[in-house]
Amino acid sequence: MEHTTTLSPSEVNTETEIGQVPIQYLGWSKIKPSPENDLIYTPIDPEDPEMMRLSVSIGENGLMEPLVVTSDGFILSGHRRHRAAGWTSLDKLPCRVLPFKKTDDPDRFVRLLREFNRQRDKSIDEKLREELVTTNPEESYQSLIDHRRKSSALVVQPMELRGSKKRAEISPAKQPFLDAIEKVVMDLRKFWPISERQIHYNLLNNPPLTHASKPDSFYQNNKRSSKSLSELCTRARVAGLIPMEAIGDETRPIVLFDVHNDVRQFISRELDDLFRGYWRNLMRSQPNHIELLVEKNTLTGILRPIAAEYCIPMTSGRGFSSFPPRAAMAERFRRSGKDKLVLIIVSDLDPDGEQIAQSFAAYMRDDFDIKIHPVKAAIRPEHATRFNIPTHLEAKKSSVNHAWFVRKYGNAAYEVEALKPEQLQQVVTETIDSLIDCDLFNAERELEKKDSAELEVRRKRVFSALGNLGVQQ
Repeated sequence: MEHTTTLSPSEVNTETEIGQVPIQYLGWSKIKPSPENDLIYTPIDPEDPEMMRLSVSIGENGLMEPLVVTSDGFILSGHRRHRAAGWTSLDKLPCRVLPFKKTDDPDRFVRLLREFNRQRDKSIDEKLREELVTTNPEESYQSLIDHRRKSSALVVQPMELRGSKKRAEISPAKQPFLDAIEKVVMDLRKFWPISERQIHYNLLNNPPLTHASKPDSFYQNNKRSSKSLSELCTRARVAGLIPMEAIGDETRPIVLFDVHNDVRQFISRELDDLFRGYWRNLMRSQPNHIELLVEKNTLTGILRPIAAEYCIPMTSGRGFSSFPPRAAMAERFRRSGKDKLVLIIVSDLDPDGEQIAQSFAAYMRDDFDIKIHPVKAAIRPEHATRFNIPTHLEAKKSSVNHAWFVRKYGNAAYEVEALKPEQLQQVVTETIDSLIDCDLFNAERELEKKDSAELEVRRKRVFSALGNLGVQQ
């Protein structure tokens, strides 16, 4: 049971006596962040490394400094500690409960909120908003709102948005379909972000009804089902039923910049990463230069861990590759000093997928005069039997390579996404192991372990030297 004893208002006459208020333990959910805190100060960034470190510290050591809250549970001091504690298993937090309600004395509340944050590092805009609160305590809300509205105003004329299109709610008839999608998404959790195409092929293994009241509406390998999948995935993400980060679109990259809130945060990140970005070239002893080519961007998230494990460069051709990726691969091969390029290829087993593998290897040979050894890792005909992949596609008759493909492989076609992520990783790993000298590779890994130990010693020496100079880690 929570301890709820508080002092009467007469027992706390000044803010300087807050430290004398007894500590109580309140449930995390009973403590409420103050909306005014986000109005005055920058909202908490959950990806801030300082927040992550604070959460780890609280998880290991508990909450060392009590929160200060009002008797109706609003935080005056400790918003960051409260948020970080929520990421741990800590369910009761030490608090000093002041004997007044936020709603009964809003002026005092805002004044105290400002005082508790006085020693924080603040941006210029935060300091300005503090002054607004301090100068006009009786009008703090309106001043803050007016300032924020003025700061966010734009003089550039916006585009005119015509019409309105609110997404339809997900009906009960769509629930079985959504349940099947959510199961696939969670089963592939370690491969996030995944593509809708990957969800599509996983649904084909056990097709759900796309509409519960229509017994013949089983999910199929056609455009109509794919469109229904895409629409429902979007609606589910908008509704918060599927995490936004679960499904990605690698064909539309986003450009971000690694910015920092202040110098202290930058130094902290740099020191955390000091000497930890080292990769030994595990392929340096191999007799051949080895690279991985994948047909689609959607496969890179699955195969990046495999490429990283072996330190093999990976190129996404996005179909028939343009010249720059081929030229870059040729330059890497030239710098390796090796005699032969071993190119491991991952593409669909269909007329175009086979031609992509053929043409890329031929261009590397003919344009750059490279001795090349191309190997198709996936998807190969034997994978259909080995992994019991159902036949859903026929070779496209519209492809110029249709006749050649049918003569060699038959009429059945398979996309790489028909393999489960673990299966694709398995066959690519098997292919790599069959092409490298595993003894040489393992020897390089042992040397990497020794390199890592040496770097850790040097890292400690640097921190020791910084400490002697008065620089805190």
